[in-house]
Amino acid sequence: MRLPSKETLGLLRSRYPKGARVELVHMDDPQAPPVGTKGTVLGVDDVGSILVAWDNGSGLNIAFGEDICRKIGE
Repeated sequence: MRLPSKETLGLLRSRYPKGARVELVHMDDPQAPPVGTKGTVLGVDDVGSILVAWDNGSGLNIAFGEDICRKIGE
């Protein structure tokens, strides 16, 4: 697993602030919410994962360098 630099973490945290809305584009996990599921960002952890409270109740995070989400409203 490749860890993000401090600069990348700063960019992720500014792009995905707490309360931002996101939509899942891709997650390679059998427990993943369906593509298109929306959720609210809870924060970004020190390894670059975007912590999301998905609208369907899932708590899986967007893994840095693996999963893809897009910010809603851009």
